[in-house]
Amino acid sequence: MRDFRPILNILGLLLCIESIALLVPMFFDLINNNNDWRQFFYISCFTFLIGSVLYVGFKKEKMKIDLRQAFLLTILAWFLIALFGSLPFIYSSSSLTFTDAFFESVSGITTTGSTVISNLNNLSEGILIWRSLLQWFGGIGIIVLAVAILPTLQIGGMQLLHMEHDDPYEKTLPKINKFIFEIIILYLSLTILCFFFYYSFGMIAFDSLIHSMTTISTGGFSNYSLSFGYFNSISLEFISIVFMILGSLPFVIFIKFFHGQKMSIIKDDQVKLFLFLLIFIIFITLVWLKNYLNIEWLQALRLAAFNITSILTGTGYTTNNYNSWGGFGLIIILMIMFIGGCAGSTTGGIKIFRFQILFRGVTLQIKKLTQPHAIVLMKFNKKTVTENTYTSIISFFFIYVLLFTLSSIALSFFELDFLTALSASASAISNVGPGIGEIVGPMGNYSNINEKAKWILAFTMIVGRLEIFTILVLFSKNFWRK
Repeated sequence: MRDFRPILNILGLLLCIESIALLVPMFFDLINNNNDWRQFFYISCFTFLIGSVLYVGFKKEKMKIDLRQAFLLTILAWFLIALFGSLPFIYSSSSLTFTDAFFESVSGITTTGSTVISNLNNLSEGILIWRSLLQWFGGIGIIVLAVAILPTLQIGGMQLLHMEHDDPYEKTLPKINKFIFEIIILYLSLTILCFFFYYSFGMIAFDSLIHSMTTISTGGFSNYSLSFGYFNSISLEFISIVFMILGSLPFVIFIKFFHGQKMSIIKDDQVKLFLFLLIFIIFITLVWLKNYLNIEWLQALRLAAFNITSILTGTGYTTNNYNSWGGFGLIIILMIMFIGGCAGSTTGGIKIFRFQILFRGVTLQIKKLTQPHAIVLMKFNKKTVTENTYTSIISFFFIYVLLFTLSSIALSFFELDFLTALSASASAISNVGPGIGEIVGPMGNYSNINEKAKWILAFTMIVGRLEIFTILVLFSKNFWRK
């Protein structure tokens, strides 16, 4: 791989788009008489200058991207957008250090939701909007990555998306550009709808804008230190639950639904399991909270439904300090951090479909032992799962657990207790946001974490967001050979 021109050209285009996005927080600071609007303007111009130089300077008549270039482009795009996205945090009134600014930017673009900012209420409107915009763009970015790039790269079983959705690619939506365009329109429409409901049920317009962007992206950044608990509204929590779930479902399923396949949502294997798990975990948490905290059933249901949905979907909103939920409650929270939502959604985590394939693989092995001469095939959404796909998922699962373990061990070297190191690592690799414990729990933040530990967490966020193998492949000698 010697030709970097297509990669640099597309990176330039992405920076130009980011420079335009920087004008949005500039506008909010300008109308609110915040001096930070100048910083946003200067950073926007600088970003556009760099982006236009890359875009024009490395433009080719016939632009083609091969497999290795796609890997490199994906990684560089996330790092570069996060790097330029950190500039407003450094040069605005928030005045974060480079480490903190990069951590905050990575947390935004990966839709993790971890923050190093202690008092969000004192931030300017521009910075608050910029944090939410990063998550909003990160959400749509990961959907496009999941349905257009990762299946082609055959990473961690994501090739199942091609198997599962061959009709939209080949028949209903023959052009991938049109397919991505419809995904973006759907994403934007859900955001507007979420904004409308938030605003109609009591949020002011600014809060509605912030939270609609971070709900659909399952990012969880709020403009209040108390997170979603600031509003203390059952109706708003219910609306948030609905849209967090929508953000966790495969967006391709929605596209198929609007193209006439009305039963596609209820027939999808991972959607059915995701909804079942969500209801089941909410139920057992409800029973536990009722008995452990000795509170009313309605209050227990409210706490369980919102916080379990938020953590399972990787959104990271909180309305209660779940550190007080006892041992069983904390184990549930830690376990569901790893699960995530459906493939092709905005969520992080291992993803529901991988657990399904793994358990079906175990069942298949048992059948082979008891019926050695029988020919048994593994199915997913009525499609046969190949041996290569199954091996890919097993490899992904193993590396996921290994990296989580190594990240936890690395964090423990920086004077973090066992629970903090474990939950911070789980939260980072699964892109959840809050962890467990007093430091990184729902009532804390990451500001007091050692700087080196923040870099470990930032790298872990990106690795988890890009499905691990996208980055690990760079360490292969064969990748760099011509």
